[in-house]
Order: sequence, then C-alpha cells, then structure tokens
Amino acid sequence: MISCSLLHPDSVYSFNFTAIPYRLLRFDRSKHKSVVLPGNEQEMEKSCTLLVHFDKGTPAIANEIKEALEGNEVPAKIDAMKKAISLLLNGETLPQLFITIVRYVLPSEDHTIQKLLLLYLEIIDKTDAKGRVLPEMILICQNLRNNLQHPNEYIRGVTLRFLCRLNETEIIEPLIPSVLQNLEHRHPFIRRNAILAVMAIYKLPQGEQLLVDAPEMIEKVLSSEQDQSAKRNAFLMLFTCAQDRAINYLLTHVDRVSEWGELLQMVVLELIRKVCRTNRGEKGKYIKIIISLLNAPSTAVIYECAGTLVSLSSAPTAIRSAAGTYCQLLLSQSDNNVKLIVLDRLNELKSSHRDIMVDLIMDVLRALSSPNLDIRRKTLDIVLELITPRNINEVVLMLKKEVVKTQSGELEKNGEYRQMLIQAIHSCAIKFPEVASTVVHLLMDFLGDSNVASAIDVAVFVREIIETNPKLRVSIIIRLLDTFYQIRAARVCSCALWIIGEYCLSLSEVQNGIAIIKQCLGELPFYSVSEEGEAPDASKKPPQANSITVSSRRPAILADGTYATQSAASETAFSPPTIVQGTLASGNLRSLLLTGDFFLGAVVACTLTKLVLRLEEVQPSKIEVNKASAQALLIMVSMLQLGQSSVLPHPIDNDSYDRILLCIRLLCNTGDDIRKIWLQSCRQSFVKMLSEKQLRETEELKAKAQVSHAQPDDLIDFYHLKSRKGMSQLELEDEVQDDLKRATGEFIKDGDDANKLNRILQLTGFSDPVYAEAYVTVHHYDIVLDVTVINRTKETLQNLCLELATMGDLKLVERPQNYTLAPESSKQIKANIKVSSTETGVIFGNIVYETSNVLERTVVVLNDIHIDIMDYISPAVCTDAAFRTMWAEFEWENKVAVNTIIQDEKEFLDHIIKSTNMKCLTAPSALDGECGFLAANLYAKSVFGEDALVNVSIEKQADGKLSGYIRIRSKTQGIALSLGDKITLKQKGGS
Repeated sequence: MISCSLLHPDSVYSFNFTAIPYRLLRFDRSKHKSVVLPGNEQEMEKSCTLLVHFDKGTPAIANEIKEALEGNEVPAKIDAMKKAISLLLNGETLPQLFITIVRYVLPSEDHTIQKLLLLYLEIIDKTDAKGRVLPEMILICQNLRNNLQHPNEYIRGVTLRFLCRLNETEIIEPLIPSVLQNLEHRHPFIRRNAILAVMAIYKLPQGEQLLVDAPEMIEKVLSSEQDQSAKRNAFLMLFTCAQDRAINYLLTHVDRVSEWGELLQMVVLELIRKVCRTNRGEKGKYIKIIISLLNAPSTAVIYECAGTLVSLSSAPTAIRSAAGTYCQLLLSQSDNNVKLIVLDRLNELKSSHRDIMVDLIMDVLRALSSPNLDIRRKTLDIVLELITPRNINEVVLMLKKEVVKTQSGELEKNGEYRQMLIQAIHSCAIKFPEVASTVVHLLMDFLGDSNVASAIDVAVFVREIIETNPKLRVSIIIRLLDTFYQIRAARVCSCALWIIGEYCLSLSEVQNGIAIIKQCLGELPFYSVSEEGEAPDASKKPPQANSITVSSRRPAILADGTYATQSAASETAFSPPTIVQGTLASGNLRSLLLTGDFFLGAVVACTLTKLVLRLEEVQPSKIEVNKASAQALLIMVSMLQLGQSSVLPHPIDNDSYDRILLCIRLLCNTGDDIRKIWLQSCRQSFVKMLSEKQLRETEELKAKAQVSHAQPDDLIDFYHLKSRKGMSQLELEDEVQDDLKRATGEFIKDGDDANKLNRILQLTGFSDPVYAEAYVTVHHYDIVLDVTVINRTKETLQNLCLELATMGDLKLVERPQNYTLAPESSKQIKANIKVSSTETGVIFGNIVYETSNVLERTVVVLNDIHIDIMDYISPAVCTDAAFRTMWAEFEWENKVAVNTIIQDEKEFLDHIIKSTNMKCLTAPSALDGECGFLAANLYAKSVFGEDALVNVSIEKQADGKLSGYIRIRSKTQGIALSLGDKITLKQKGGS
C-alpha cells in the first residue's frame, strides 16, 4: 500500500492505491476514490490511467515506524501505532515491529496508546500455520493480566472489551481468574465489560470447560446488580448462553418488567420473540408483558413492543394496540426518518389488517401536519386505501382544509402538496361519487394555478366528474365558463375547451361558450401591416395580396466593375407585419396563440365547430346559426393567416393546419354522419376510456386481495365451546385468528423448490481439489452468500480463506475468517454484501489455502457471480401524466434495437414484460387489433425507490419480422444499463 497525492489547481486529492499488478486504475474525481477498471473499459480509458508500482518488501516504512515507537514522544508513538495498524489491515505482516512494541509500547501509561495497543494485538496473527499459539504471545498474557488488575478503571474496561474479541484459548485461560474478580468491582463500567467478557469466553468452542458455572455466576450477579447497563449485559448473557435461566428470571420478576431500564427491556423483547417463534403455544404468558411495556416511557421500547405484538399475535385487540402505538409515535416524533419508518409499519398493517386500520384513518391523516413531502405522500397513499362509506366525508373534509391551507403560500412546495391533495380528492370522488359535489367547485378555483401540474390534475378531475355525475353538469359548466379567463396554461386550456365543446348542451350554454372563446381570443386580426411612421392599429385591414411598394431604381457599380440596378423604397413603403396584442380585455387564448401554440389553436377550432353544430340543433333561428358559423370561420381563417405569416418565428405545423382546415370545410358543408361523429362518437370514446380505467383498477384490487384456500368441507371450529379456563380474552382472540389462518391456508407456504435450485451457483470445477458452490439470497439491501466448501483431497487444508471482491455498487461487509478443513470434509461459509443501487454487480474471488507438504499457498479461482437486476425491481403503477413527467425529466436513456425471432407484436410485448418484471401501463384495448404497429409503456420500481420507464415501439415488416426500438429511461445510469443488458439478452425469446 502506498499513499500518494495528486495536485490539482483547485484542491489536493489524497488516496491510497492497493498494489495491483498490471491493472489500470482510474481516479474518479466525483467520488474521490480510485476505481479498478475491467478489461473492456481499460482500453477506453487509456488517456487517464495511472500505473502504480509498490514493493511490499521495502523496509523504509517499517523502519520509520520502529524509530518513532522507540522514541519518548507520545504523539509520535500514537501516529506510529496508527500507521502500523493501517498497514496490518491492508495485508502487511510487519513481524519486526512486535518486539519493539512489547519493549516500548507495553509499559506506556497513556490511554490512547493502550487503546491502540489492544487494536494492534487484535489484528496480528497470534497462531502459526498449524493453528498453535505463537510463543511470543506469552509476553502479551502477563501484560493483559496486569491491565485486568490495573488501578485505572478505563484500562481495566478496555482490556475486558478486548478479551471479547479473542478466540485463542491458550491466551485466555490464564486470565480467567482476573476476569471473574472484575465481576465484583465497585465501578459499573468494569462490571458490565466483565460480564461481556465472560459471555464471549463461554461462547468459545471450549468455553464451557473453561467456565463451567458461568451461567450460575451471572445469574447471581443479575439478582444483585443495580446498574442498568450491567443488568442488561447479564440478562443478555443468560439469554444467549442459558435461555432457560433467562426465562425463569423473567417470569419470576414479571411484575417489575415495566420498572426496568430501556436497555434491559429491549433484550426482554428479543427474548420473547425468540421463545415464541420456537414454541408458539407459550406466547399467551408473554403477551401480557408486551402489553405492559406499551406504556413504557422510552419510545424505542414502545416501537419494539408494537412490532413484537404484531409478529406474535393476530388478535384484533393486539393489532389495535400496536396500530394505536404507531399512530402515537407518528405524531409525537419530530424526526422525519422515524415518521417514514412508522408509516411503513402502518402500511404493512393496512395490508394484513385493513378492518382495524380503517378505524384509525383520522389518526393517520394527522401526519399531514408534517411539512415533509415524502411523509405527506406516504400518508395519503395509506389513507386512500382505507376509505369506506363511513369515513369518506371526514376524510374529504380534512383534505379540503389542507387544500385551503396551501393557498397561504408560506411554504416553498405548496404547489406540489396541492397537486397531491387534488389527486387524492380525485381518487375519493371516483370511488364515492356522492362527495364530488362538495369538492369540485372548490378545486375549480385552482384551474388558473401557477403550478401547471396541479392545474392539469384539476382539469382532468373536472372532466371525469362531469361525465360520471350528470347532476353536476350544469353547475360545473357555469363555473367553468366563469373562471375560464383565469387559466394560463395551454394544456389546461385544451382540457377545459374540450369540456365546453362536449358538455354545453342548452342554448344559453352554447351561446355563452362561443362568447367566452371570442372574448378570450380578443379582436381580429392577430397581426397587421402598417405604413412606416404609423403605429399599428387593430382596426386597420390586413394588407391585400396585390399591394405594391413604390420605389425608385438607379444603376450602381459593383466591386468587379459590372453594373447592377439598385432599388430605393419611397417613404410610402409598408413595414413588415407586426403582432396586434389586442386590448386589455383580450384574454388568455390570444396570448397563448401569439406564442405560436397552434395545437391550442386546433383545439379552439374543434370546440367552436362542436358548439356551432350543437347550436344548429338547439337554435331555431337560422340567422343566429349562420352568424355564429361566420364568426367561427373568421377566427379559424385568422389563425391560419397568423400561422402562415412571418410575424412568428415558427410557422404553423402541418397537423394543426390540417385540423383547422378540416373544421373550416366541416362548417361549410355538414352532413349527418359527420355531425354524429363530432357530437356523439367523441364522448362515447371518453366513456369507454373511463370504464376501462375503472375495470383495470378493479382487477388490480382483486390481484392484491388475499387468495383464500378454504375448502367447502373444512371443519368449523366453534371457539365459544372451548374451555376458557386460564385464558385471557386476548389469547382467545388469538386462537380464533390462528384457526382462521389455518382455514384459509395462510400458514401454508408454497415452496418453490425449482426457484431455490436456480439460485445455487457452482463456483469451482469438479476436478479442482476444493469444490465450492454458493446459494445466493437477495433481500432488498442485503445479499447473503452461503458458500459450501468441500475438501476433496486426502490432506488437511490449513488457513483456508474465501477471498471475495466486488464490482459495481456492492460492498463486502466483512472478510471471512480462515478455516482448517479436514480431509474430505465440508464447511459452510457465509458472506454478507451490501447493495446500494440496482446497477448490475459482479462478485468474484478465489479460495486460498495451505497444505503441510507444500510451502506455497494454493489459489483456486472462482466463477464470477452476477447479481441480477430482476431481484431488485418489481412491477408498479403510475398515472400517464406522472409517466410523461418522469420521461421528460430523466436524463439517462438506453436505446435497444429490436432483434427477435418472435413475429407477433403482442407475444413479443408479453415476453418483454415477463423478462423484465415490469407492469404494462397501456390499456389492453389500446393494444387490440392487427395493424402491424404496437407502442406500449412499461413501469417498475426498485427497492431503492428508483423508477424504471420503458417504451416499446415495434413495427411488423413485410417479411413478417419485427423491427423497432425499446427505450429505457431512469434517473440513474445503473438501472438503465442493467435493464438494457437484460432486454438484449432476453428479447430473442430465450429463457
């Protein structure tokens, strides 16, 4: 290991390089660390690579440390000890330092040096290749004995703590009398560490022979101990090493548990969980202890009590107590992280005990008082699934109050919070249409909200309510026409115009609708051409096509000597066209059109066309109809002129131009079939879309519902007829719930043995001297490798070590220790790995061991373990608006070309959905038909909260093959790349 610094004009980066022969290192400035590049990436990164050579045999560093240790300066000794420990942790041995440390560091009285000395002694090798304790360790034993009898309490305490990490019986055995003496020391710091030392010694392979009566001694200490931490350690020792004694002590002092300290109560709860998992029949006598601890002053104990109660009992009384405790913590704790954790627990209760959680819905809603958006979002998600006809009015009233509060503008994210509230109210109104009348008019005040997203949500809400609640149609139309001029967003205007065109049915509504649109468009034309020196006037007519410019012509001589004619315009020449902004009464539609939004212009044309067509049905006077039609035609022609003029930087797009032109032709020549399409079919399509949306939501609820496995001939257990002697009401309820679970098959877990076998990975070959295979368990942030190592030789393998390394966002938690493996024997080795993102990770390594007749170490290289992204993502649902918003915001995109042998579009889509474990957001009706094209959106969410968006766009070629692209977008690079690799591998139709 070598320490070096890279000088940069802005800063200095100091970091360490491990000696890696012939590997390339890239310095990542964003993370201030060195990154080992894989082979394919080394070629790409040649411009910024650095080769570092370090000879481990160089004695310079060791000599510097030795000189510092031999000196008399305490700070220099401290720095030298830190350097020595760092080198040892990075693989150095430094055997020449041991005697120096024994001579010059052991006698030191400085507390820091003594602490570093114990760290040094902990990490050095204390045994030889055959597992025997080194002779020089005798020098250490005397020093440890002296420390255990030292007059300073700190020295005694840290030495006892050090003994907890020793595994060598030969070193520990002479120290046992001194350890036992410290159990009766006057200082609690020493007593609590002495108890931990006794527990660690007793847990050693030969610990029961070294301390035969340790549980009995600790039980006596527990009975007389007054210090809460020492009592906790003593009870923990009994819980770990002599569980029967711990249970006996607990049941003997059951009435005093509520008076114990927080630390001891936490160990009691852990003991109860362990005992009840082993023997569920005994949980009745422990439930009372848990109920009593729900009133403890410590919030940590209360939280653990609630969790223990839920894990042990399904009785309504127990679940109600746990849920009430969680709600109490939710309101009393100020830490946002605590609130989020408590909300997760409430969400779990909601899934399994919804009927009980329904009664606490208002308590959960009080969490909206927190200013944190994540807490508010999670609270609303829980509440929306607990709504019933009984509480809908209270919930909506609470949400309305919160919406009104957001108008104050005190907080920065009021707009986002208001959008969440509007979506929640929308969901409530769809489930219970009777409450729509109480909220729709309040929400319509936010159609002109500066937060465009919340305004769009209001518009979509109004559009759905006006269709599903015919009684509210008239009042909604009147309110919409009154507030239309306040709308400032083009998308909201488009939605509002569609509502006006579809639901203005009476004569007055149609006339008011046309008048409002005319008023918001302002005076025509939208631009004019005026003479120079005169201000543009809206009353002036637009220039005619045959207008001319008066100019004079004269010859001019060019640079090359040739002649040309030069024109000079007279003072009566016309200036370029200019926009007419209109009067102060001009509204929002005009300002949006003059920015070049001709999609909105096409919507205006369609709305006017529908209103004029409907006016023909409700207006008996042909003169009025013709007048309205002429005004509509004039508006449409003016929009086309504006789009084709040079007054705007961009001309009108072809789609909008064709749409407006279609409306003009329609008003000039209307047929019955066209009238039916415009006035009926459009609305029928909207009704169909709503019904499909409702059907999809119903199917999702059915999918979430628990599947009952009860059979019609199952026995019915009448618990009222059972003997209740000695059973509390809680135990009776719990027994009933257990019977119900057995009846519904909840206790029956379908073991997918085939899936388990798929997770076993072979790490070495059958011909290798050591055979290894791993069972990989992935659980959210943790990966557990259960590696089975088999010695296939006739020799004893010494210092066998499983060396692992990771690539990607994986981190090895701890290095596995060395083992001695007898001939033809096996060993289970576990390795824990932490995951921080969904980027595909790789675990690689080797097995290193020694044999007695070979001096060199033997290395067996292991196969790489690739962590699959499918273990981290799960199907999820989001709205189309949310999908589009995320699609526009996410910066990472991976575009994968379609290359498959599958020839059916829907079959290919189903294959991609199954392979990527994603949810198709596109409605099934949109995928019906055989048109040769298919476009669908897929969505999934990772356990880390990352969103994965996929768009599948494919086309069937003339030869029957599929072509197109699959585009993946995400906020982070890892999930986009990993999903792309997965799709590339799976899209051909392979398993």
